[in-house]
Amino acid sequence: MDDNIIYKKTAEHVIGLFEKKQGASMRFHTLAHTKKVVERAKEIAGHYSVNETDMLVIYVAAWFHDTGYLFTDAATHEEKGVELMRKFMQDYSKDEALITEIGNCILSTKSPRNPASLVQEILCDADTYHFGTSEFKISNKQVREEHILREGEISEKEWNEDTLKFMKSHQFYTTYCQDLLEEKKKSNMKKLKNKISEKKEKLDSLLIKETDSFTTKGIQSMLRLTSENHMKLSDMADQKANILISVNAIIISVLLGVLFRKLQEEPYLTIPAIIFLAVAVVTIVISIIATRPKITGGTFTDQDILDKKTNLLFFGNFHKASFEDYNIAMRKMMKDPDYLYGSLIKDIYYLAVVLGRKYKLVHLAYNIFMVGIIVSVIAFAIAIFFFSTGDAVAASSTFPL
Repeated sequence: MDDNIIYKKTAEHVIGLFEKKQGASMRFHTLAHTKKVVERAKEIAGHYSVNETDMLVIYVAAWFHDTGYLFTDAATHEEKGVELMRKFMQDYSKDEALITEIGNCILSTKSPRNPASLVQEILCDADTYHFGTSEFKISNKQVREEHILREGEISEKEWNEDTLKFMKSHQFYTTYCQDLLEEKKKSNMKKLKNKISEKKEKLDSLLIKETDSFTTKGIQSMLRLTSENHMKLSDMADQKANILISVNAIIISVLLGVLFRKLQEEPYLTIPAIIFLAVAVVTIVISIIATRPKITGGTFTDQDILDKKTNLLFFGNFHKASFEDYNIAMRKMMKDPDYLYGSLIKDIYYLAVVLGRKYKLVHLAYNIFMVGIIVSVIAFAIAIFFFSTGDAVAASSTFPL
């Protein structure tokens, strides 16, 4: 089959895999990273003027080298990538030697690396090209985020130490990358080392002071009392709304059960009764709206935990999540004083927002009830004073049922 078709189909196939399978936990080993590796592999290979077969090997291996991350963990992703590549290539080539060479090229990126040919060296250097560029700071952060989402929490200090250790053992295999990237790689390592030995020590000192200040008994008592006061105010608002609901429910029962039966005998009471009933119904509806609970989505994502956006102290944010996910998220929050106290502050704030809305509606319901009672009494008084005596037929024709 024409190599051009394989080039085209390989790109389309891998892009389709990433668009379909790439999850939220993939921060570095994404389609964008794969495209960069492909371009860098072509750049390095162009310097050595490799033949068409070797170029095809490099190209297909570069596209498939990280596809295993879409289906398995980091430890076995190279083998899974080879499996996916073989399944794909069997539809376009019967050359088993070519397929095997592509597979070996992908496996050469597995740590510890020991590339056995130029094509393998090119792919290894393309995969770690970012070590020797200004992109390293961003890529290192992305790899750590991906590790946290896939494997669990790791401190920044420990991560930087592991990264520095890996970079010390790393090497660029092609002379092209050695000449182009080695100096910048050493600069990145120096910055990382300084961050570990100096800046990290200063940051730890600041974090300790901040943590100590946040965990004082005075602040804890303030947050606890504020939260308790808000809860008491919420209970008071609910009680006031329940009083309105109960009183107006009794009024409606009396109107429907007693007064409406006599409207045929005393039709002049129809309009006052309707006014009274309308006031009672509106008051009950507003009181119910004030006390009606609002349920949120009940789920959160790993990114929400990393960004400290989800308040894990409010049931509405996690009631649909599994216990395992909630347990992991809570333990992460308890290790982070900023996240923990931030959640308490956020909980108090949004409770106050709910209280403001609730008291506003209860206040409106009491006003409607008060004004409605006055208007209804006046309406009854006018009806009784002007229409309780006289021709019942005339009154009936004036206020028909």
